Amino acid sequence: MNNATGRTSHQDRVWSVAEHLDDVLSKIAPLDPIELQLLDAQGCVLVEDITVPVALPPFDNSSMDGYAVRAADVADATESAPAALTVIGDVAAGSGELPSIGPGQAARIMTGAPVPPGAEAVVPVEWTDGGTGQGPAATMRAHSAAPEDAGGEVRVHRPAAAGAHIRARGSDVTEGELALSAGTVLGPSQIGLLAAIGRGTVRVRPRPRVVVLSTGSELVQPGEALGPGQIHDSNSFQLTAAARAAGALAYRVGAVADDAETLRSTLEDQLIRADILVTSGGVSVGAYDVVKETLVALSSTEADGSSLAGGTVEFRRLAMQPGKPQGFGLIGPDRIPLLALPGNPVSSYVSFELFVRPAIRALMGLPEVHRPTTPARCTEAVASSPKGKRQFLRGSYDAEAGTVTPVGGAGSHLIKAMAHANALIIVPEDTTEVPAGADVEVVLLG
Repeated sequence: MNNATGRTSHQDRVWSVAEHLDDVLSKIAPLDPIELQLLDAQGCVLVEDITVPVALPPFDNSSMDGYAVRAADVADATESAPAALTVIGDVAAGSGELPSIGPGQAARIMTGAPVPPGAEAVVPVEWTDGGTGQGPAATMRAHSAAPEDAGGEVRVHRPAAAGAHIRARGSDVTEGELALSAGTVLGPSQIGLLAAIGRGTVRVRPRPRVVVLSTGSELVQPGEALGPGQIHDSNSFQLTAAARAAGALAYRVGAVADDAETLRSTLEDQLIRADILVTSGGVSVGAYDVVKETLVALSSTEADGSSLAGGTVEFRRLAMQPGKPQGFGLIGPDRIPLLALPGNPVSSYVSFELFVRPAIRALMGLPEVHRPTTPARCTEAVASSPKGKRQFLRGSYDAEAGTVTPVGGAGSHLIKAMAHANALIIVPEDTTEVPAGADVEVVLLG
């Protein structure tokens, strides 16, 4: 890059996929941590180890609706010779004052309620007559209508060993135990655990804000009628969805006409809410490649006064198919990363998976930013892969069989094939054909 002009240097150089990706990631730093409320932290990466301040559960509690009893009092209970116990009170969830259970006594207890002193087990209500003097068949109905006052008698028809149907204090996690480690992505279960141990906020790296826009005067919003020479804008929808799937907060700007001033003002407007900018289209060598025209001039005198001024974006040719033309740089005073992707739908999506998704994951501070890869047996032959280029073919991967089947052809416009693929088949640069049954490496897309 010639920093005086911002224009592409080394015009004849062809970059490898790995070189371009390494350059992108070398300029991406994880976002600074912030403190967020629990629900706002969903999808974010934890930056601190979380230890348990109080044991969970914090007290012995019942796992059933039933009766809190002493184990010895029901040890010999049977259907024909039930143990008769005096009911001395009720214990509901959240109860503060608890009755003390002595010999021959019991207390009605609800699920989650603290086990009263003296009690060693909980007898499920189904094992009793519910205090009605009837058999077990009536117990559920009777228990739901049990009086609140103490007194009366309950007959227990089955024994319960000490500890039965009691969730012991600390049986989930003990005080001081590690609950979650730094680097954990917070999903629903992790949010629930944090709430259970009393954490109202948590320190995380925020989800990156990704702004997506596509370029092209031929693009029309889905739902609107097409005129001559027009097509529906699919890239901005596809890439926004892909950014969200990667863990980002993604904002779709939509299609921008092939006009440099319009594109420049749109980028200026979006800088304030972007941690990374993604464009599609206008990066090749055509007469109307407005993205390239606009961004290579960021450091020139014509860009003076623009909030984009001083940025440097380099446009490259990569030894890959699809996705040969790529652009990358940092723009604006905060040097926001911008990745300019080609406009064909498959080229755009493959480029996103290879370059933008790792950048998003790097901003999140994740230790592993790449999609997993796995070997697979290719069920069909692949012919005419271009020598010197790494080809990425759409494929349908069968994990059980360990096979992958190419989906559609190699054309970069075949978006239907992309929609039916769950993997990318990698054909290395020095391979021009893959026979049926050969082993290949595949990128798993989800």
